[in-house]
Amino acid sequence: VVGDVLHSRVARSNVLLLATLGAEVTLVAPPTLLPVSVGSWPCEVSYDLDAVLPKSDVVMMLRVQRERMNAAFFPTEREYSRRYGLDRERVARLHDGAVVMHPGPMNRGMEIAAEVADSPRSTIVEQVANGVTTRMAVLYLLLGGADLGGEIQ
Repeated sequence: VVGDVLHSRVARSNVLLLATLGAEVTLVAPPTLLPVSVGSWPCEVSYDLDAVLPKSDVVMMLRVQRERMNAAFFPTEREYSRRYGLDRERVARLHDGAVVMHPGPMNRGMEIAAEVADSPRSTIVEQVANGVTTRMAVLYLLLGGADLGGEIQ
């Protein structure tokens, strides 16, 4: 999981779920984009994307949330992209079966190159579509759309 972990709504829940399912998870980000509590999460932490790519089965990029960047979390967007962006050269270091994910929306050209986002390795379109469907089903159930046989208190 690569990127703005500090401001992400999906990073912590993904780490907890994936670790529960037996996955070995590594967070990759600048130290300024990691929460202070990350040491208690069931994952590894790295500041070097290139070092973890060859052993990764999945690379999930996170959006850099520009609207929350009221402090200097990294020097420039160009520097962030150079150190943590997923481009064609980095994808070439992945093994043949590895896939690329991103929960969206994306900052194309910053955290992920357009050619990577649109590549055959990418499952981003399916990931986003499944997320929408899942949220719709949960809302339907929560709003009383189905009788689950139990009494709601």
